[in-house]
Amino acid sequence: MANQQVDKGKTSVTGEAGEAREVSARAPWGGARGRVLAALAVVLAGVMAFHRGVPNAVGRVGSLVESFLPWVGVLIVALFVAALVRRSAVALVAVLLPVGVWVHLFGGLLLPAAENGGQELVVVQHNVSDENRDPAATARALIAAEADLVALEELVVPQLAVYEKALAADYPHHIVRGTVGLWSRYPLSGERLVDIKPPGIAEGWSRGVRAVVDSPYGDIAAYVAHLPSVRVGAGGLASERRDASAELLGRAIAAERVDTVILLGDLNGAVEDRGLAPLTSRLNVAERGFAFSFPASLPLARIDQVMARSATVGHIRTLPATGSDHLPVAARVTLG
Repeated sequence: MANQQVDKGKTSVTGEAGEAREVSARAPWGGARGRVLAALAVVLAGVMAFHRGVPNAVGRVGSLVESFLPWVGVLIVALFVAALVRRSAVALVAVLLPVGVWVHLFGGLLLPAAENGGQELVVVQHNVSDENRDPAATARALIAAEADLVALEELVVPQLAVYEKALAADYPHHIVRGTVGLWSRYPLSGERLVDIKPPGIAEGWSRGVRAVVDSPYGDIAAYVAHLPSVRVGAGGLASERRDASAELLGRAIAAERVDTVILLGDLNGAVEDRGLAPLTSRLNVAERGFAFSFPASLPLARIDQVMARSATVGHIRTLPATGSDHLPVAARVTLG
């Protein structure tokens, strides 16, 4: 008859022949453990798959969730690790569900940039910050990107004069309206202010401009915009003015007669955020790259955007930090 001795989680079994063997007392995989983890995995998958169903009426919770939707991937990794620690097969299988949804939504952004040998422009978008202490260095960093178009926001006196002087040699054509501007290697025409001022903002607020770029590939209507800021507080996400401004900008672009359009700007929102739907429903967004641009010290979201109509925004990436609280972003736009 075998004897058993239990010691600190291990079972020692001695057979009749005198040999001893230790059997781990750890529970086997499977069983009912991990049901809570499995339920959390299903919830995460549902939030990602049906994020448009998250209500926005109170505190704009839906927009807040959508602003950080890619970061749900971190929670998925945490659930996976917890499932391994719990040795729960049920939880591990359930985690595959949010993994699949995340890959469907964002997996394409991780793919390498496609090689396009055709009609292509390089564009740069940067909120240079009205508190930038070294605009000359910022200008040099932007020139190093060798872009065809450079869009800047928060242009204020006296920094504006520094940018105009520093960029003049590489970008002989430029337009500034209010606090936004466009610099181009190619001639500009049809310059005009784009009124995106939402209700409740004082007169003199000017953050939209449009010009036609005479590119080697034909005319392009380039828009530069800086939508109102949003704030996160106890009441949720305060984005009413941003949303109203996006609606005005979307209408202006819808009425644009030039077929090809490129929008560059600090839109104060991620492309997943339903508040930018008046734009994302009309324009193509970047197909490759996350390019989180804000805040520069710890980028959590890309609120600096490049979008296009009758053109494809390929790979988007961030450039090295400047004196701004935003990182510059650069994108390749394929025309035709």
